[in-house]
Amino acid sequence: MPYRNLTLQILDYKIENRRAMTNETSSPALSQAIAVSRVIAEHITRAASGAFVRLGIALLLLVSLASSAAGQVPQPLQGTSKARPAGTQFDIGSYPVFEFHSGFWINLHHALYEQARIREQRPTARPEKPSASADAEKKTSGEASGELPTTEEKAWNEAVEYYATSLARRDLLFDGDMVDIKNRLADLETCADLSGKSEYRCAAGLRPELIAALERAAPVYRARWWNEHDRTNRAWIAATEPLVREFGAKLAEQLATVYRAEWPSGKIRVDVCHYAGLVGGYTSLDPLHVTISGADERNQGTAALEVLFHEASHELAGAVRDTLVREYRQREKPIPRELWHAILFYTIGELVKRAVSGKVSAAGNKSSDATDRYGLTTRGWQSFQGVLERYWKPYMDAVTHGRARPEEFDRALAQVVATL
Repeated sequence: MPYRNLTLQILDYKIENRRAMTNETSSPALSQAIAVSRVIAEHITRAASGAFVRLGIALLLLVSLASSAAGQVPQPLQGTSKARPAGTQFDIGSYPVFEFHSGFWINLHHALYEQARIREQRPTARPEKPSASADAEKKTSGEASGELPTTEEKAWNEAVEYYATSLARRDLLFDGDMVDIKNRLADLETCADLSGKSEYRCAAGLRPELIAALERAAPVYRARWWNEHDRTNRAWIAATEPLVREFGAKLAEQLATVYRAEWPSGKIRVDVCHYAGLVGGYTSLDPLHVTISGADERNQGTAALEVLFHEASHELAGAVRDTLVREYRQREKPIPRELWHAILFYTIGELVKRAVSGKVSAAGNKSSDATDRYGLTTRGWQSFQGVLERYWKPYMDAVTHGRARPEEFDRALAQVVATL
């Protein structure tokens, strides 16, 4: 069955496009072009004769009209390609453009991966505690006694077994093959199968044994869990869209300016899944592709806004990484493995906190400090937070007030490195 893609754009051109295509409004430029073309045609027709000349006139008229009319149809914005200095005016319709999806195959892939890790006694969430109770995990896996008919249980467990032996030990983000699998399954979300039996375009080109496992598990997942997972995904999208509409453009501008980067052009694909890895979300690059769990308790309320823009920040913060590498090499010091990521968490956490302060009701604001929500204090990141508050936060303040000078970016990071 087809699954509806949900596309969010800050500025909606549906009404303008419909009017332009149905001529509900007339353009002065278009009317003038038509009139001029007709006058030219009349003069030429009086001066020449013959079928060939009349054909040329007709072609001239069509080209003129097409050229003029093309400029009258508004084109949806694809996202800005330029970061702007903080404090300057910007077009709220320029960015961001997130394209939300709740796709069957990518959800099934992540569900099997999660259940395989449970079977292998590997962590499914960070901090090191289950994202759901053990009873709920057994129920979702279909392994609880009496939960599934024998044939369905056999098909599901065979698929989980394949994932346990072949994929469960591999990282969703840092393993290139896993990223390729995710991207390909996202492309095929509307396909009834992955082997090309229903449509040629649906031939996934993945390993035959992987396709067999997914197709074997698909009827069970569709009958038992997909409707609920899809409902949860779409509820998350429905709750997140208004937050992005209200706060997204400003956050995008601030992030791009803080990181001295260009906001990604075009649409940013976001696949919402019931399970999305250890921290409830991850992002792969080239192409930029965000995967977020709509069921993870860490991604609810304004925390959804925070995690969404945190994931998008992976595309923006290359200058931060490069500057840290340079500063540490100059000092001949080892580079802390998680410092770059900690800066991303801290930056978006601060910006979201400032943006939503006083504007979101307590009931709707389930965001908490990113350090606690992502278990950063248990991973040795507490040492970063004090340094970032001392040196990185003043730079962020200067950016958001339009007072930051170009050299302050390098200076702030150099002070962070010198202090750690």
